Amino acid sequence: MTEPPDIPLPGSIGLSHVRSYEWPAEDGLGGGSPHMHLACTEAYVVTHGRGAVQTLSTDGYREHELEPGAVAWFAPGTVHRMVQHEDLRVTVLMQNSGLPEAGDAVFTFPPEVLADPDSYSAAASIPRDADEQETRAAAHRRRDLAVSGYLALRESLRAGDAGPLREFHRAAVRLVGPEVDRWRQLWRRGALATAEHTGARLDRLAEGDPADLENSEVRLAHPSRRDGYGVCGLRDEYEIPGTTLPYGGE
Repeated sequence: MTEPPDIPLPGSIGLSHVRSYEWPAEDGLGGGSPHMHLACTEAYVVTHGRGAVQTLSTDGYREHELEPGAVAWFAPGTVHRMVQHEDLRVTVLMQNSGLPEAGDAVFTFPPEVLADPDSYSAAASIPRDADEQETRAAAHRRRDLAVSGYLALRESLRAGDAGPLREFHRAAVRLVGPEVDRWRQLWRRGALATAEHTGARLDRLAEGDPADLENSEVRLAHPSRRDGYGVCGLRDEYEIPGTTLPYGGE
């Protein structure tokens, strides 16, 4: 059995706090970059303000209002777009911490960008060593390009045609295919190891062995990075104790 990293958050989830972008997109709405995850379920816990989450699936287009106390979550394959109405802030919980940061999210860029891995990588990347103005501009361009592709997918779904969304799914799978073996290793060392660790603990409890209870520990973490330019907005990130993988999110 692989040992989980130090003390992971419950269920080996990822955690971040996000303040949704306010920049208006081509349809006049502020908010984040539409995208989907291929292997991870994601949840929004709304802590402040008002907004919405727009989703695309083969069942069609949906929009759900977000207000403090609401929790919205979506399975892999659901295209989602965070929309800003009034100072929207959410805590983002991500399944399989480590996988989202490793590229599990695919943006809804136009088909010609999705078809070329180099073009996709250039459009999705934000320079790490650039100044604030350049970084903000790159995040803005990325968001606008994702919205452009997203609006075309939404229009097709509203017309009753799920074909373009299915093609987006296929393009996303082609893009991430070379990374899946690496993701599998992250999953084995993280979420799977954590689940197996729980199974072993249950075995010891069934045997009447209290040894695990004598090794209890507490961890306290503060954001390792504030107001980073994330997928959906300005993001406060955390790091897993003992590793270099961030508890990232959107």
